[in-house]
Amino acid sequence: MIPGGPGGVAGPDGAAGAIPGGPAGEAGPDGASGVIPGGPEGTAGPGGVSGSIPGGPSGSAGPDGVQGCIPGVGCIG
Repeated sequence: MIPGGPGGVAGPDGAAGAIPGGPAGEAGPDGASGVIPGGPEGTAGPGGVSGSIPGGPSGSAGPDGVQGCIPGVGCIG
């Protein structure tokens, strides 16, 4: 947990599940958080890559740490 941030599930390696100013989310693998500052909640992808992109809608995380397709935007990575 980081001071001033919302509650979240703590990730491995001591990483917090939530980032200040962002919504709560489940922590991803390798200590990466499932939520990016200013963005919506999303499911954390493998390899420490988050399933959501800042300012964009929630999307499913792709395999091998690649971000999945985002509705109305397309595939990234």
